[in-house]
Amino acid sequence: MNYNYHVEEGVLFMTFSGDLIGENNGPELLELVSQQIENNILLCAIDISNVRYINSSGIGVLITVLTKFRNKNGELVLVNPSEHVKKLLIITKLNAIFHVVDNEKEAISELKNTGK
Repeated sequence: MNYNYHVEEGVLFMTFSGDLIGENNGPELLELVSQQIENNILLCAIDISNVRYINSSGIGVLITVLTKFRNKNGELVLVNPSEHVKKLLIITKLNAIFHVVDNEKEAISELKNTGK
């Protein structure tokens, strides 16, 4: 999996592409998130529109990132998941804990309206 990130308006934007299987980039992503939280960046949007496949380790990474932000009274949204990933979120009932939005503009609005 490939990823990139930037911080804008106090929001960490991450873009993932390829297969999110956790083992390859998981520890690196978690370290990046921890560093941003230490810098008081408590809102995160992850664009997963170009993620083709997610396995259980990849889901674990997403849940861990979400937990890290929520433990600091922050929030995370998933941006524009593919139909395959949307179905996976529904099957695993993770759609009940992840906020899903359609684009970056909606992500900013959703995150800023969390009151945090």
